Amino acid sequence: MTLQELVHKAASCYMDRVAVCFDECNNQLPVYYTYKTVVNAASELSNFLLLHCDFQGIREIGLYCQPGIDLPSWILGILQVPAAYVPIDPDSPPSLSTHFMKKCNLKYILVEKKQINKFKSFHETLNYDTFTVEHNDLVLFRLHWKNTEVDLMLSDGKEKYEKEKIRNSVSSEHVNEEKAEEHMDLRLEHCLAYVLHTSGTTGIPKIVRVPHECIVPNIQHFRVLFDITQEDVLFLASPLTFDPSVVEIFLALSSGASLLIVPTSIKLLPSKLATVLFSHHRVTVLQATPTLLRRFGSQLIKSTVLSATTSLRVLALGGEVFPSLTVLRSWRGEGNKTQIFNVYGITEVSSWATIYRIPEKILNSALKCELPVHLGFPLLGTVVEVRDTNGFTIQEGSGQVFLGGRNRVCFLDDEVTVPLGTMRATGDFVTVKDGEIFFLGRKDSQIKRHGKRLNIELVQQVAEELQQVESCAVTWYNQEKLILFMVSKDALVKDYIFKELQKHLPSHAIPDELVLIDTLPFTSHGKIDVSELNKIYLNYINLKSENKLSGKEDLWEKVQYLWKSTLNLPENLLKVPDESRFLNSGGDSLKSMRLLSEIEKLVGTSIPGLLEMILSSSILEIYNHILQTVFPDEDVTFRKSCATKRKLSNINQEEASGTSLPQKAIRTLSCHNENNAFVALSRGSQILSLNTTRFLPKLGHCSSAYPSDSISQTNTHDLKGLNSPVLIGKSKDPSCVAKVPEEGKPAIGTQKMELHMRWRSDTGKCVDASPLVVIPAFDESSTTVYIGSHSHKMKAVDFYSGKVKWEQSLGDRIESSACVSKCGNFIVVGLAVLYQWTNLFIPVYLTIRAKNIFWFP
Repeated sequence: MTLQELVHKAASCYMDRVAVCFDECNNQLPVYYTYKTVVNAASELSNFLLLHCDFQGIREIGLYCQPGIDLPSWILGILQVPAAYVPIDPDSPPSLSTHFMKKCNLKYILVEKKQINKFKSFHETLNYDTFTVEHNDLVLFRLHWKNTEVDLMLSDGKEKYEKEKIRNSVSSEHVNEEKAEEHMDLRLEHCLAYVLHTSGTTGIPKIVRVPHECIVPNIQHFRVLFDITQEDVLFLASPLTFDPSVVEIFLALSSGASLLIVPTSIKLLPSKLATVLFSHHRVTVLQATPTLLRRFGSQLIKSTVLSATTSLRVLALGGEVFPSLTVLRSWRGEGNKTQIFNVYGITEVSSWATIYRIPEKILNSALKCELPVHLGFPLLGTVVEVRDTNGFTIQEGSGQVFLGGRNRVCFLDDEVTVPLGTMRATGDFVTVKDGEIFFLGRKDSQIKRHGKRLNIELVQQVAEELQQVESCAVTWYNQEKLILFMVSKDALVKDYIFKELQKHLPSHAIPDELVLIDTLPFTSHGKIDVSELNKIYLNYINLKSENKLSGKEDLWEKVQYLWKSTLNLPENLLKVPDESRFLNSGGDSLKSMRLLSEIEKLVGTSIPGLLEMILSSSILEIYNHILQTVFPDEDVTFRKSCATKRKLSNINQEEASGTSLPQKAIRTLSCHNENNAFVALSRGSQILSLNTTRFLPKLGHCSSAYPSDSISQTNTHDLKGLNSPVLIGKSKDPSCVAKVPEEGKPAIGTQKMELHMRWRSDTGKCVDASPLVVIPAFDESSTTVYIGSHSHKMKAVDFYSGKVKWEQSLGDRIESSACVSKCGNFIVVGLAVLYQWTNLFIPVYLTIRAKNIFWFP
């Protein structure tokens, strides 16, 4: 069974019913297509493509368009060729789109006529036929890729495929011998349905080719679970580049139901979108990310989306962490009967894998639930496994989720065949309790802060449950600051929020800073845009260094300037007409977010309702809105260290004064009284120079990179933009990268740089932190690398030869970088062990107690 067959089966029964409705939300009547119209238009496009496309090998056709009334017909027409459709988002960065098309080796692409100019200007580097063929509102382009590029990709793909075969054979214990003989082959004519790419937030975006056999079970199972009928109206909430869109489109068109489509810009206007969905069109089934739902705001959700009289029968939330039950209950209006589902899945096993309906009695209960909402049961044809760090399946405890199934497999990047039953790692960690699976967080959401593990999604969940918080997000800025971004329900004092957080969170989980914003930025897939949040924070911390506005006229001129620069309008345009509107002047959703960010950066504060004004009002109205809400003298940034100081003593003077007092050890340590001079390099980008002033003549390489006044102080320097100090020394290994001049200056030349292994040292198990390099001022040749690992071993290795100077096994695994004491005599590792800094060592265990520090030999 294929996606197009599901639609044809429904169309034969509901030929004259409305299949698609497109509402531009501009005071014009919506446009409707019946199933008959959709099927006929799709057949015409299929015939056109078969006539003009010379398919060789894998059949894939790109689709470059915005949401519209013809969208389902275009997708269906491509599928009927048969070929896989490859959605290209006109609003995505051109470099990403070009990389995606090149990686797919895409031969043909259908471009919507309205988007022709954007396609040509954004993709000037593409090589395509000057002669193009038109079909109604589409233009067919034939793309040409350089043979060298294609050959490299094919060669790379073959190599990856061979490695995949080896991995599959090694892990045969997870796929039985009978299954190993069977594969899914993407070269089969009716195999593929569509091609997408992952977001790339955790690395290079992956190409995902999805077979019909993988996605069809999702459609079939959801039809039963949601009880979809021809009376239902489903909303296309997801963009084509996000695989839940496939479920939305074909769940509607395979059931005789109606699919509602609106322009992308309307999705950015919460109040207008709510009116369109639940008042004008009475949407009954909504699948969305929690972030997309949060944008409505708790009041609108309670009064409209989840009210007692809402048209919404089914709400399925997925793609992000599911909201806590506390938040979910606060969103529901009294008497609401909407069925709420938690759906979970990954693009690599498109689209959904598990589902759980929140029982009515739990939603109506006032009891607080500490555990998150569990993931539920596997969908049709899906296999869910939880594996520990050793790769073994577990029935209780914590581990990583693996997804798959006999036919629930997709092709990643250059895979051509995939064994049936292949299981994919998700990067999501869960805990299994009494047979139920509870989501803990993504691998990239786990951070180490103040020496302790922390899941930043926990901080977000706790903050969101506070009564004053509308919505929020947490980021780990530059891997050094925990920032809480918050949309508040009303005016609040930040001190109050910090006090509330301290009641519910441990000290290591309290955010470094709280930033109030008007609305959470989100990606085209409806998820929180972390990169945009980081930009907002960067703007905030730069505000103090910027000039203040001189007055209203200055503000008006700068708003016009930002307007013109964002829209790329001619510089000779002296004045923007007062009645100019952003969307009518060439703006789009991404540009509106950019303009919002620039204006808030200009005025130094967030402006409630500004994004909606940008998208729906004239520039003069926007300016007046800014005038009414901006207070230039208010400091919107907030810096406060809320981490509780670790108490080493119960002495009252310490608590009263806020200063730490020296602690007495049970056993004293013997070391040199003399302070050693040294330079310590940590985390690859930070340098610490201590006691080096009197050794500057010997530290020529250091003094050349760092001024003497900075070396004489205890400072940590960021090396970005500076020359790294050159280490002078000889290695017996001839594979050293390059020769270093005796003067200690880096070699300059046009020779190709190559990296070779100089030496290696076995740590026993994985290393969880960066090494520490200590360069003595009196003897550069004794430069030492200090590194620890999960094997409980801490070792000192000679920087030049790789020879182990000493090695010691400790009582537990080492997860932190080492640091050096101020006197230069000790190396400290994770508050667990100290060593004297010589070739001889004195092991001393250190344990923290509430009152004192105890030293144990």
